[in-house]
Order: sequence, then structure tokens, then C-alpha cells
Amino acid sequence: MGTSCSLFAIEPHESLLEVEAWIGRLAARLTRFDEGSEISQLNAAAGEWMEVSADVESILRDALCASEMSAGMVNVAVLPSMLAVGYTRTFSEGAGVATLDQARPLPRLSCVLDLARGRARVARGAGIDLGGVAKGWMADRAVKLLGGNAVTNLGGDLMASGPGPDGNGWPIGLGGVTLMLRDQGAATSSVRRRRWGDLHHLIDPRSGLPARTGLEEVSIVASSGFEAEVFAKTALLLGPDLAPAYCAAHALAWWLGGRDDC
Repeated sequence: MGTSCSLFAIEPHESLLEVEAWIGRLAARLTRFDEGSEISQLNAAAGEWMEVSADVESILRDALCASEMSAGMVNVAVLPSMLAVGYTRTFSEGAGVATLDQARPLPRLSCVLDLARGRARVARGAGIDLGGVAKGWMADRAVKLLGGNAVTNLGGDLMASGPGPDGNGWPIGLGGVTLMLRDQGAATSSVRRRRWGDLHHLIDPRSGLPARTGLEEVSIVASSGFEAEVFAKTALLLGPDLAPAYCAAHALAWWLGGRDDC
């Protein structure tokens, strides 16, 4: 997944290894950096219907929900912009050549992604990069697979289930403080990592270019890892004037970081 992942459970057993393997298998099907992955094949078949697995169909349906929940701010049809900013290969391999003149505002996801039972179609000229939406989705399902009292943390998108090691919840560091989470998710959206020069990976769908909103990092606690991911990214894209009211309406707890909070 190109990031650090952790699984914790109070009573470790074989399911830890099983869930780790499940995450690895699913991540391999979702990456856009492998031409043989399910998402890469879907992008390559743009304009045509393609059969997809139940997991990929579910993630894509939730991606459509994320778009609606965020009024279009969270949009996985971001691949053309990712390529335009030079994010053409895994971050560990270094950035490619940016062609910013090719970046365009993103169409609403519902305009370029069609879903039917067991099938999906991406419009010609569009492309899917699931990013944090997939991490939040996977964190929620992985903790259910572990069952009971556990935490999954997939690159900062996490879900905590159960009472934690001492019965008071799971201690989670967020925005410089430790919160005790129980049956809650958390996520951080940031432009401080995955940067190259003046560019970064978090695209503003209104411009198709890297976001510059006055916020650099947002951390959110919500009822699930998926919701936390959507709310955190939306708040960062809204910027410091609108994000506080948005977070107050949607999040259980939040932290907003600007340039002075580095």
C-alpha cells in the first residue's frame, strides 16, 4: 500500500495473520501502479463495462457515497490530475515529470463512473485512484474481521473496536493529544507528506491541481474510518474559514493544522 499498516488485538490469534494477508491481497487489486491490478484494468478499459469483484464493487459504491457526502470534494476520479502533477509511479521511486497544463477541474464522480451488479465502467478520458477512500474502507472491514477488541491502522486511516486494553478505549494520538477511542474511526488528511518540490498528492477537484487552501493537515474522529477519511479530506479542501463549522457539524473531534502548526 506504500504506507505503514498496523493491526492490534487484545487476544492475538491466527486471525491477525489472516487479516494481514487479506489486506495485502486486496491492496494488490486496488493499486494503480500495477498494470495487472483490478483498478488498472478498469482504467485501461475506460468506456467499456468490466466485471469487478464484490470488494471492488463495494469500494466503488462507497466512493460514490463519499462524493455525495462531500458535495464532490472527495473524488476518486483523480487519476488524470495525479498523472499531470507527476505522480506517475510509486512515491518511493520518485516523482515523474509534471505536465500541469494538462490538469483540469474534475468531473463529478457520478458523471464518469457507472456501476451495476458485478460490473463497473469508467468514462473515456477518466481514471480512478482510490487513495484514502480505500484505506478507510479497508480499516473498517479489517477490524470487523479481527472481531471484538481490536484496532486497524492503515496509513493513518484507523478504526478502533471494543473497550481497548484497559477497558477505557484505545489510546490514539491525534493532533498532538491522546484520545481514547471505542467503536470509532480516525483519519488524517495532509499535504505535508508525499511532496516533491511545490507539488503534492492531494488534489483539489475544483482546479485539478494540488490543494492550496490555507490548511495543511486535518485530523478527524468519526463513527468509522471511512467517514473520518471523507470528513478530513473535505475539511482540508474547504480551508480555514469553512472547515471549523463543517467539522462541528460532522465530526466527533477534530484538529486543524496550518503553516504555523508545523
